[in-house]
Amino acid sequence: MSDSPRAIVSVKPVTLSAPDRGEDLQVRVSAPVTGDDLPVLVFSHGYGWSMNGYAPLADHWAAQGFMVIQPTHLDSRTLAIPPEDPRFPRIWRFRVADLKRVLDELDVLEASVPGLAGRVDHDRIAVAGHSWGAQTAGTLLGARVLDPDGVPGEDLSDPRVKAGVLLAPTGLGDSLTPFAAEQLPFMRPSFATMTTPALIVAGDHDDSPLSTRGPDWFTDPYTCSPGDKTLLTLFDAEHSLGGIPGYEVAETTDESPARVALLQQLTTAFLRSALHPGHTDWRTAVTALDQAPSPLGKVESK
Repeated sequence: MSDSPRAIVSVKPVTLSAPDRGEDLQVRVSAPVTGDDLPVLVFSHGYGWSMNGYAPLADHWAAQGFMVIQPTHLDSRTLAIPPEDPRFPRIWRFRVADLKRVLDELDVLEASVPGLAGRVDHDRIAVAGHSWGAQTAGTLLGARVLDPDGVPGEDLSDPRVKAGVLLAPTGLGDSLTPFAAEQLPFMRPSFATMTTPALIVAGDHDDSPLSTRGPDWFTDPYTCSPGDKTLLTLFDAEHSLGGIPGYEVAETTDESPARVALLQQLTTAFLRSALHPGHTDWRTAVTALDQAPSPLGKVESK
């Protein structure tokens, strides 16, 4: 169903000048050492993380033939920017700008990895993200942030992006806890214009302290967006979805190598099929999941 994993090479940090940001943008670039026409996958980390996280996914995607780009956002613990920093109220906008910047600088990033130049397909680009990173990635797919009056803000979608994978994404803002509503006012997305094809992944045991709702909060990007969306619900999964940030780290409260392996397989299959119309990996993967004697999740599409 999938290619045999290839040896990969990673280069970090690759520094992109970003004077408007206050800190240059640090990026990790990973790719297989062989193969041509590699699609591009830009990954947005969850709150506090950096380019150094999410190896279970990033390394897998690279080994399966993607050029994987991981920027370090300003909220990273490695930068230690305090909440009173004047940039903090706009930190979600800086996150979106980070993803657009790496797309603008693809040639520079490609040249940073020995032997990669000329092997990348700049017309097949996808974005992915986890938690807050999923909201960031979703913005490039067409989601918008509501202003205080409930009016959708600026359209920050990017036509270069052909597909997305949103892992445990932020739901609607009408059920935020008082703390979240006060401290994270940008966590009020609208998915009505999120038209780019996407796979949304939610754990059915993911109870967020930011929402007064239960795990179904994380399915809002699927339920409230236009068609051409797919929802993967992982059984017994919490916010780390089995350990995608990394094993034996504080955020991984539901460590499950089997669940992570399933997520590796399904996200790769989805991206291949989304970026290469006619590819059968996704259909084959879903059939295998449906026929498993003890499935770890379920898939639905619209």
